Amino acid sequence: MSGQEKHLEDCSVSKSQIPVGIKRKSLAPLVFFGTTGTMLDIIMGITACEREHAERQMQLLEAQNFEAQNFAADASLAETGEDS
Repeated sequence: MSGQEKHLEDCSVSKSQIPVGIKRKSLAPLVFFGTTGTMLDIIMGITACEREHAERQMQLLEAQNFEAQNFAADASLAETGEDS
């Protein structure tokens, strides 16, 4: 193996980003930041879901208010038409 020789540092475990030759005690920061990133992704996803839900609720409320206003306007027009 002349120019194609692989070193231990070049190998990785099943497409992960953790090199095989890394020392065990140095995995702690990787695990910490990896789990922290995952937790942040989950929290941001939940926050986005809550925001979308609130927006949908506001749209529904606005639609109900609009329908109620139209119904009230139609009822008042009908009453004035009957009086004349």
